[in-house]
Amino acid sequence: MKDALLATVIDEYSTVEAFASILALETRALTALSPMEQLPPIVEKKTELIGVLARLERARDEQLGAMGFPAGWPGMELAASTDTRLAEQWSLLQKAAERARRFNTNNGELIRTRMEYNQRALTALQVAVPKKAGFYGPDGRMPAHGGL
Repeated sequence: MKDALLATVIDEYSTVEAFASILALETRALTALSPMEQLPPIVEKKTELIGVLARLERARDEQLGAMGFPAGWPGMELAASTDTRLAEQWSLLQKAAERARRFNTNNGELIRTRMEYNQRALTALQVAVPKKAGFYGPDGRMPAHGGL
């Protein structure tokens, strides 16, 4: 049973590493001038990897339970304390997860900054354009009371 748990943790580590790599690509896309072309396949791959990680976590929790350990982090800590190979892989997984968390936090900050910039630009445009200056309305038509 320990070998199955070890294999699952190794798979989790590989998947978290792949997820961190995708997050690094996302960082590059978010810092590009026009990221919209790059982001959809990145989001698709992230979604796929999140599904794989959820499945692996469930498998790990089931394996821990079968070995008499609690689920989640506490169970892994206990199981790792009984096997050096498992402890090494668990440590690698924790480091990879921390790296992915840092990328994710950074990307969230990049998105927030970009959204704030877009909001400021939109506000500036709205202030710069007089309300009834003869521009097209939201329906794509010129107002009836005047024009250019």
